[in-house]
Amino acid sequence: MTLQELEIGKSASILSVGGEGALRQHFLDMGLIPGAEVTMVKLAPMGDPMQLKIHGYELTIRIADAKKIQIKPIDTPAEEKEINRNKKQIPHPGLGEGGKYHVKANEHPLKDGEQLTFALAGNQNSGKTTFFNRLTGANQHVGNFPGVTVDRKDGVIKGHENTLVTDLPGIYSMSPYSSEEIVTREFILHEKPKGIINIVDASNIERNLYLTLQLMELEVPMVIALNMMDEVRENGGSILINEMEQLLGVPVVPISAAKNEGIDETIEHALHVAKYQEKPGRMDFCSTDGEGSAVHRCIHSIMHLIEDHAKKAGIPERFAATKLAERDKLVLEKLNLDDNEKDILEHIILQMEKERGLDCAAAIADMRFSFIQKLCSATVIKPKESKEHARSRKIDQILTGKYTAIPAFIAIMGLVFWLTFNVIGAFFVNLLDMGITWLTNITDTALGALDVNPALHSLIIDGVFNGVGSVLSFLPIIVTLFFFLSMLEDSGYMARVAFVMDKLLRKIGLSGRSIVPMLIGFGCTVPGVMASRTLSSERDRKMTILLTPFMSCSAKLPIYVFFTAAFFPKHGALVMIALYFTGIAMGILVTFLLKGSVFRGEAVPFVMELPNYRMPGSKNVAQLLWEKAKDFMQRAFTIIFIATIVIWVLQTFDLRFEIVTNSQDSILASAAGIIAPIFKPLGFGDWRISTALITGFIAKESVVSTLSVLIPSKTILFSLLTPLNAAGLLVFCLLYTPCVAAVASIKRELGGKWTMVVVIGQCVIAWLAAFIVHMVGLLIGL
Repeated sequence: MTLQELEIGKSASILSVGGEGALRQHFLDMGLIPGAEVTMVKLAPMGDPMQLKIHGYELTIRIADAKKIQIKPIDTPAEEKEINRNKKQIPHPGLGEGGKYHVKANEHPLKDGEQLTFALAGNQNSGKTTFFNRLTGANQHVGNFPGVTVDRKDGVIKGHENTLVTDLPGIYSMSPYSSEEIVTREFILHEKPKGIINIVDASNIERNLYLTLQLMELEVPMVIALNMMDEVRENGGSILINEMEQLLGVPVVPISAAKNEGIDETIEHALHVAKYQEKPGRMDFCSTDGEGSAVHRCIHSIMHLIEDHAKKAGIPERFAATKLAERDKLVLEKLNLDDNEKDILEHIILQMEKERGLDCAAAIADMRFSFIQKLCSATVIKPKESKEHARSRKIDQILTGKYTAIPAFIAIMGLVFWLTFNVIGAFFVNLLDMGITWLTNITDTALGALDVNPALHSLIIDGVFNGVGSVLSFLPIIVTLFFFLSMLEDSGYMARVAFVMDKLLRKIGLSGRSIVPMLIGFGCTVPGVMASRTLSSERDRKMTILLTPFMSCSAKLPIYVFFTAAFFPKHGALVMIALYFTGIAMGILVTFLLKGSVFRGEAVPFVMELPNYRMPGSKNVAQLLWEKAKDFMQRAFTIIFIATIVIWVLQTFDLRFEIVTNSQDSILASAAGIIAPIFKPLGFGDWRISTALITGFIAKESVVSTLSVLIPSKTILFSLLTPLNAAGLLVFCLLYTPCVAAVASIKRELGGKWTMVVVIGQCVIAWLAAFIVHMVGLLIGL
């Protein structure tokens, strides 16, 4: 039978893994190898994808992919052997005793003063970014969803100025399945860091050690930091650190990044192995007897064949040989073998496949997992079930339940918006607004008492205070929304949302993983666009980037709040929810059209690990909120400040730079008057509205600051717009071209051609949508 036929709660042994290419290699790297035991946990609420348990962790794959995996049902899973806890303890080596378990220290250590560079590598959800924050003191966003770390991040180890740590994207293996894996591999091979700090989730150690073995093959000095050891201990488990260190041949340090335990010891070992270039003592994970001997002979034969080529290409010999045994095309190209050598290589691999009874990729994956099983059976004492997993299982009965998942998602997001716009955020907005008004009045009085030049007086009050102050008062709304989004992300709920929404998103040609950039886009389009790098398919990545700007970012909140407070004061939450869902619906419609034309084909496979639910760390959440508040204030006092002054100058002076008594005679009115007719069919053809929309290209918050300068009272605003006109204007602001920063990030990801499509396309879509709103409103008599 095949895997999709396995009943919920039943277990089976994998016989073979079908498919081809990078996806099949990814399945093997994730542990879906012949002989592995797998248990069916549940189906997503819509019937697809499915959730499996394998190697002690939970994985999601689609039904279509499960059909390619042949299995044999088993009655009861094999029991793990209990370690003899009373066996003789191996003493833990101190610094400088590396030769005891690792290769001897380099006879020529690095010169004093030479910078020690480190690559921080590990699986997604292993706590790597939390560790990076502890290590460097840097303010990094920490999430509990695969692919949060999408960029390279650098930092200096606290107290060690001559160091540089690069936080690499979280990956599962060194196979070229996703752009993150390629980035990590290329960085270590070509940037040549002096050391690697490998973060391993001790509560999910089998899954994590697969990457560890591949990193060891790179022959770079390395330290393994076993993270989340506090969870292992609390759940009755244990890891024999010294025994593991002896079997691996690299320093192993137990840590808890969240509780700041073991960080200093990790730093000491990392600095030492980098300084003295103590490379891993073990890089051979083959079995020399039985079925594994065929793999052993294959790898070592390839090593002899490519020795000079690997040295010339600057690729570690063992790593290159193992990758060639997997038929890795990227490594093969870099080694530049001649045709005869390629023929010999292929014969070596074919002979291994014949003797081993497995194809090359499955044989190499099996070699690694076999070694990991032996290592864990000798050093890891596992608890029956962790408290975190038991808790996650109970929570998932509701949040991913067949009939409760979608209502729960709508309820959670609705609660977030209600608390943000009507309760918490609204309270602090009013408080801050009172403070800004009080300060404005005092400044206005002081300037009048000092008899300051009228033009300067107007600049300070009408320009700076009204413009920047009006935007600044919305800071609490933005911080509150980010607070709730970060709580959901850090807790692990976002991964469940992707699991639940995959089948729905596939109908418009996307994967459930695309929900992450979209949800991040509600905070800011820029990180949303960058988060699309976690998608392994170029097609899915482009479609997701084009969809993300339709998700209403937090920078548009000041616009919504401004017009909602003025025209729809009793229906604030309803208007907000309607705008957000309008953006989603429009994005889906556009993506659906693209799927049937420009981007034909299937969505990227949904292969993802589901992390346990965890309580978000208060420090991590506080760091995120501070970063967002700081970013907003920096924009308020730079881009928006400059834009406000420019607008004030253009509004105050005419073409001869004389102060005007009527704004209609100003430079701004002349320029905006040219494009104002474009918006007349939409119901907001006044030059002041056109001006505000133009400044919105710089930063969406500028729309409000510009209107505050040009329309100083609500009386004037009500004379320009009716509630219907305001509704059309809100829809236009929701959908038209994102800010300059977002456009720049799209250009960086997709190039100039697609960027122009986004800029022009979204303006056209926004105009059409606002026109429809205006016409429908007139037809029904609004």
